[in-house]
Amino acid sequence: MHEIAFPLLVGLIALALAFDFLNGLHDAANSIATVVSTRLLSPVQAVLFAAVGNFVAYWMVGLHVAETVGKGIIDKDVVTPAVVFGALIGAMFWNVLTWVKGIPSSSSHALIGGLLGAGIMHGGFGAVESSGTSKTIVAIFLSPMIGFALAMLMVLITSWLFRGFQPRRAERVFKSLHLVSSAAYSISHGGNDAQKTMGIIAVLLYSTGTLKGEFHVPEWVVIACYAAISLGTLSGGWKIIQTMGSKLTQLNHHTGFCASTAGSIVVFGASAMGIPVSTTHAITGSVVGTGAARRASAVRWGVATRVVVAWFITIPASAAVGAAFYLLTRLF
Repeated sequence: MHEIAFPLLVGLIALALAFDFLNGLHDAANSIATVVSTRLLSPVQAVLFAAVGNFVAYWMVGLHVAETVGKGIIDKDVVTPAVVFGALIGAMFWNVLTWVKGIPSSSSHALIGGLLGAGIMHGGFGAVESSGTSKTIVAIFLSPMIGFALAMLMVLITSWLFRGFQPRRAERVFKSLHLVSSAAYSISHGGNDAQKTMGIIAVLLYSTGTLKGEFHVPEWVVIACYAAISLGTLSGGWKIIQTMGSKLTQLNHHTGFCASTAGSIVVFGASAMGIPVSTTHAITGSVVGTGAARRASAVRWGVATRVVVAWFITIPASAAVGAAFYLLTRLF
């Protein structure tokens, strides 16, 4: 166990909740881009809608992801407060940079990268838990591909099912379905993303001996993290909303419903398996899939390529910053 002054412990918990808030702000676009770009809801209505959905996850999603982040990426017995500090700063640095640039990168993988960088710098490569890390890295590639395929399939199937409908009637039906699917995606987003911060706080408490008994996530940590990500979502992320909602491809209620549904299926599935998947990757792949289902030229592949490049450099970039800030703590 690593002794730590109480004010420093409180400061690190506050830093973790600040990351959670930033996660909600950064990833608000994932939850509401489709309903904003199709004018189903106003921006203010949409962020309120998404914030409520993020908190509702408290009653609907288990804590498998929190356990993976807390003890399945870096050995929980190796983690120190300095490792947690480096991980959080690495993740927050990358989040702010991509938020300013309007690039929908992954807050999840920024945190995983920061944790890996700081953890390896402290305990070497032997500190890495291969099971949790490998399934997280595999999900980087699989989640957007699955979202892409599901969304494309949904566009094709629903187009066939509604082929005899009057366009105006079909639009009314998809408008209602789009709202429901967006709510499902907001819940899935909160249920996966807030849990990453829960895992970080839980392993911090465990490493300092504050957490009594076996590794677990205290109830107050669960509520605090869901509240923080919901408040962050209320703050919005308008540059990223523009990228997600209109720059990748044009959306309507039909394709918005398909994208939100495909994304929520991917994220709910990952949460059930305890995989800290990127909600950004899932919904971006789904949005691109709806465009590709119509025609390849409907997707702005230049923008999509820029987004994908950001995905690939997220973990190494945040790992480098996390390692650097961990080393900085050794000077004091």
